[in-house]
Amino acid sequence: MDLLSLLFVAVGLSMDCVAVALSSGLGSRGFDGRQALTMGVFFGGFQALMPVIGWLLGSSIAGLISAFDHWVAFGLLLVIGLKMIFEALRDPDGGTGGKPLGLIPLTMMSVATSIDALAVGLSYSLLGVSILLPAVIIGVVCFSLSSLGAMASGRVSTASGRWARLLGGLILILIGIRILVEHVFG
Repeated sequence: MDLLSLLFVAVGLSMDCVAVALSSGLGSRGFDGRQALTMGVFFGGFQALMPVIGWLLGSSIAGLISAFDHWVAFGLLLVIGLKMIFEALRDPDGGTGGKPLGLIPLTMMSVATSIDALAVGLSYSLLGVSILLPAVIIGVVCFSLSSLGAMASGRVSTASGRWARLLGGLILILIGIRILVEHVFG
């Protein structure tokens, strides 16, 4: 597989992460570079790890994973999005007060946005493509784009915390619906 194709795959896999990173920082007062880089590390790390796992699983269970991967991604994004909406409605300030995102939400978001990367790893296994270079490229591209997206969200978060968090939750839910629709209706 040529380098340009790998870059396109990496950018494509990163788009959900970028959208989640943007929406996660919305409404978070004091969302800083450290938090953005942490988010990038989580997203990039999971995006690099999942194709390796998919590749190792191989073609023997490809049919099983492809049958429900979209439901898992949808469910995780729905839960996170609803949580953001609930917190925005409950918190009059609508923000996290600059507190770092917790390990559990970051892990859930990372898993939800990297399930497609698992499927890519499975397909690379079926195609006989070595996984090391694609995994590194996917991880680095996703880290970079997610970190930039999260940093950009901190710049727009001061406008209206409550509304921004509501919008962020809605964006996550819509991403989940998009994933579900793409897989169910092709």
